[in-house]
Amino acid sequence: MKPRILVIYYSQTGQLRQILDSITSGIADKVQIDYAVIEPEKRFPFPWTTVEFFDAMPETVAHLPAPIKPFSRAVLNTNYDLIIFGYQPWFLNPSQPTMALLKSEYAKIFKDKPVITVVGCRNMWLHAQEKVKEYLVGVNAHLVGNIVLTDNNSNLVSLLSVIRWSFKGQKAASGLLPAAGVQDEDIDNAKRFGPIIHSHMQNNNLIDLHRQLLINGAVMLKPGLVILEQRGIKNFRIWAKFIREKGGPGNPRRFKRVLMFKNLLLVGIFILSPFSSFSAFIKQIVKRYTLLKDVDYFKQLQYEKGRL
Repeated sequence: MKPRILVIYYSQTGQLRQILDSITSGIADKVQIDYAVIEPEKRFPFPWTTVEFFDAMPETVAHLPAPIKPFSRAVLNTNYDLIIFGYQPWFLNPSQPTMALLKSEYAKIFKDKPVITVVGCRNMWLHAQEKVKEYLVGVNAHLVGNIVLTDNNSNLVSLLSVIRWSFKGQKAASGLLPAAGVQDEDIDNAKRFGPIIHSHMQNNNLIDLHRQLLINGAVMLKPGLVILEQRGIKNFRIWAKFIREKGGPGNPRRFKRVLMFKNLLLVGIFILSPFSSFSAFIKQIVKRYTLLKDVDYFKQLQYEKGRL
C-alpha cells in the first residue's frame, strides 16, 4: 500500500502550489497525495489595493485572523503518513489563512503526525517559522523537515518587483526589473527534495530527514536577516497595537493610522534601509559568534520560546 501524504497550503498567486508540485513531482507515482487548500470565508484580494494590504497587517501580527472554510470530512478522517504544510509569511508572521488553520479546530489534523513545512516568500521567514513551530508544538505535531525558497535577487530589486506583482498583478519582468517571486529555476530544482523525502519514509527514518534536506540546500540563511527581523518584528507589534486601538479590519476610523504605518514603512525601506543595513553589518562583526549560533538555530527544527 502506498504511503499517504497530505499537502496543506494557502496561496494567493499560485506560486506556492508550483513549489509544492515541484517537490512532490518525482514521487507522485510512489505515494498517494491529497491536497487540502486553506480557503478564507472572505477571499483576500489579489492584486491588493494599498489600503487593503496594509490594513491586513494589525490582525496578522496580532494573530487574529479572518475565519476559514471547513476542511472536508474525508481529509479530517484519513490517517496520513506525512503532512507537507506550505505557507507564506505576511508582515513577518504566518499569513492570516495559515494562522486561521493553526488556531482552528482543524489544527487537530497535525496531531501526532510528522510534518514538513515549506515556505515560499521574498526573503524574511524566520519569525513566521517560529510561530508555526510554536503552534505545531501546541498540537503535538512532529516537525521533521523545513524547506525554504526565496527570491534570490538583491533586497531592493526583489522588493520593487514584489510591489509591482502585489499591486499591479504583474509577475513578468518589465523594464529593469526581473520577474517577481522565487526564480523558476529554483522552483524546478525543488524536485530534488521529493526523492529524499520518499527514501526516508520508506526507511522509516524521518528523524534524519532534515539533516539530509539541509545538505541538499533546503534552507539558505544570511546572518543579516536575523538582525533585520529582530528589529522589524518589534516595530510591527507596536504599530499593530496602535492601529487596532481604532477598531477592527476595514474600520474607517483606523485608516489614517494604517496610512501612517504605510508611509513610515516605505521611508524605512527606501531611505533608511542603507543605514540599517550598515548597522546590521557592523553588528554582524561585533556579535559574530552569537549571530552564527542564531543562524544555526533558525536552520534547525527545535523550538525555543522567545528567540525572536
